[in-house]
Amino acid sequence: MEFVSQPQPQEHDDQRGNLKDLMIIDNENSDEIVQIQIIHEETNMSTSSETTNKCYLFLLGMNYMLLFIGSISSSLLSKFYFNHKGNSRWVSTWVQSAGFPLLLLPVYSPFYVFKSSNRKPFTNFTPKMLLLSIVIGLFLGLNNLLFSWGNSYLPVSTNSLVLSLQLVFTLITSVVIVKQKITYTNINCVFLLTLSSVLLALGSSHDKPKDLTKTKYFIGFFSTIGAGLLFAIYLPLMEKIYREVCCYSMVVEMQMVMELSATVLATLGMIINGGFYEMKKEAKNVFDLGEKTYWLTVMVNVVTWQFCFMGTAGMVFLSSSLTGGVCMTALMTVNVLGGVIVFKDNFGLIKVISTLLCIWGFSSYLYGMYKKMEEKKDDSLEKIIINNEEKNMTTDDA
Repeated sequence: MEFVSQPQPQEHDDQRGNLKDLMIIDNENSDEIVQIQIIHEETNMSTSSETTNKCYLFLLGMNYMLLFIGSISSSLLSKFYFNHKGNSRWVSTWVQSAGFPLLLLPVYSPFYVFKSSNRKPFTNFTPKMLLLSIVIGLFLGLNNLLFSWGNSYLPVSTNSLVLSLQLVFTLITSVVIVKQKITYTNINCVFLLTLSSVLLALGSSHDKPKDLTKTKYFIGFFSTIGAGLLFAIYLPLMEKIYREVCCYSMVVEMQMVMELSATVLATLGMIINGGFYEMKKEAKNVFDLGEKTYWLTVMVNVVTWQFCFMGTAGMVFLSSSLTGGVCMTALMTVNVLGGVIVFKDNFGLIKVISTLLCIWGFSSYLYGMYKKMEEKKDDSLEKIIINNEEKNMTTDDA
């Protein structure tokens, strides 16, 4: 049986030729479609990446503002409390963590009020994370006590800049705990800030209050160094724990548990040492600006400390423990200026040099971070180009 007649082969050849042409056109169109799909995917990825970057930068900026406001105001208010005859170090310790109920608002409002999250608060909170939060909270409470001792004796400018020593400890503990890479930028920044603190320590003994003995001055000095050391352990330890955290909300939840634990420790100290009775006595009879100003100082300080700690936790989660330490150290410069302006602390040549070294060190670190981000962008762009070339080669082979 013949399906075609004799003249049909030519027609068949023509049809095959036409089909071949169509296939070529289809292949060309296919290449165009693949390219369009690649461009579409890249556009979607780019849009998604831009949205993610905007959210990340907003969250990072918000946390740095919390750290900025909290660090400066809490330091100045703590010194204000001691300058006006407040003398309870346990009260100063207690206010640093007693504001933990304020964190209930960012913990529960996204799910119950704004409906912006499908995750219920504390749902991914494992027993291990709870235990770690409690232990680190007690650790943080001890740090708060040492800070209070240092802040009660040292001028705010000296206290703030001595705390910059914690950056050296943070670099060391970051290398040990989270395997932080040591770079020229890191070393340069730490060296400059350490030199700043050493100069300050050598030349700041003359600015202590007249009624403060040398013994108490050095107790305050080494208490502040101890607080810096403990905080330097706290930062990389939290960075390591945050690697197992799935979202920023869990950071707030962990911070709330830690602050609660620190408050329990401070409250026990207050009860044993009669701190609550001492607080009432200070408000009525000791504080030289009156009872209302006393309670206002305490309440505002409770809020500002929560800003400070929440901002610190957010910076560690969104960047790294070393970056968080660098940002805190950079704020010491502003604290120095605040101490000079508000409390008339001495600001001689050594403190000027120390402040300039702080600014230099922080600026070099920021430049290093900028260069690193640019390198990551170049690497990402190179990967996209290579992936596109591989896809095109695969399409051509097909």
